Amino acid sequence: MIIGICLFSCNSSKKSVDKVNEVSPSAVVDTIRIENKELDYQIIIMDIGFESWLATQRSSNFYIQPTLESKNKFYVMEWNRRVMNPQVYNSNLYMQPIDYDHQIDYGMEVNYLLYMYFQFFQDKYNQRLY
Repeated sequence: MIIGICLFSCNSSKKSVDKVNEVSPSAVVDTIRIENKELDYQIIIMDIGFESWLATQRSSNFYIQPTLESKNKFYVMEWNRRVMNPQVYNSNLYMQPIDYDHQIDYGMEVNYLLYMYFQFFQDKYNQRLY
């Protein structure tokens, strides 16, 4: 199972989106990449089924950015705590920390996709990040 999320510093909501399906020997892995090379940040979400699951969820228009930022702040802190405790939490699920600074405006799209990934992750792997 490949799960990866990387987020590097950003201070603007200007970004490009690239959605790709990569084929592995056993399954198709959904990969959603949002990046801004000028501002040096990137978020990559790779998990089987995420893109199709996302298509069935409420759109970003249903949410407001401050709410997503607040929830993401909490989820990221808990996620990173679990990454740092591989003897307690499955290191195959919590592979790498997420660099998310709640004082930076990442924009609606990044916050929406990150929040939705946390929802997907909790459902798919029966994990609770609260």
